[in-house]
Amino acid sequence: MYTVKISKSAQKDLDKLPDRDFEFVDKRIQTLATDPRPRGCVKLKGSKTDFYRVRQGRFRIIYEIFDAELIVNVIEVADRKEVYR
Repeated sequence: MYTVKISKSAQKDLDKLPDRDFEFVDKRIQTLATDPRPRGCVKLKGSKTDFYRVRQGRFRIIYEIFDAELIVNVIEVADRKEVYR
């Protein structure tokens, strides 16, 4: 089982979400502890480290995986229109 860590900037993003959306996104983030590469996850190109993206409704969760330490580090949570800027 992996440990899920949330960066300060991702926590700020989560705090800005409406309550209903927060529940769904938070649930999705917690499932990354048991399966960090779920069906539908995409490895992002063009980055020096391996970043992954999963969708939850209109939101995108950007994270990185450290397999040796069993850590999933959530970097950003944002609306699909804004996440890649």
